[in-house]
Amino acid sequence: MTTVPPAPAAPLDAPLYGASFGQAVSRYWSKYATFSGRASRSEFWWSYLFIGAISTVLYILLLIGLVSGGVTTDAVTGVTTPNPSAFAIIMTIVYIVWGLAIIIPTLAISWRRLHDTNRSGGFWFIGLIPFVGGIILLVFFILDSDPAGARFDR
Repeated sequence: MTTVPPAPAAPLDAPLYGASFGQAVSRYWSKYATFSGRASRSEFWWSYLFIGAISTVLYILLLIGLVSGGVTTDAVTGVTTPNPSAFAIIMTIVYIVWGLAIIIPTLAISWRRLHDTNRSGGFWFIGLIPFVGGIILLVFFILDSDPAGARFDR
């Protein structure tokens, strides 16, 4: 039985169709602020799974830190005030830094995904329309690749 060697990865300026989780995450960070070019569906969705998983874990740790801090009750007024633990403060900082670190690459991969569907990256702003914008943008992200999107390649 012979094994077939894996296909070479596409260059960074081309979309990587059939990207694995690791390849997608690597390309997500490698193309940190690259708004030109295209991103395949697998590259886009694996990256979003990575972002969502890390964000969820950090958020749960933040909530644990907030709950574990306890409360202080004023003896005179009876008002209770939450006391965040040191862990909660650290997790708040980590969560904010994480959020700031992923803003640019998340916007960039979204724009590249729209390019792969042969739409301008400016269609991302449709997501700002209340109620329906996010749904429309989700549909655009789900659509098949359009070969005419190659016009966005360098």
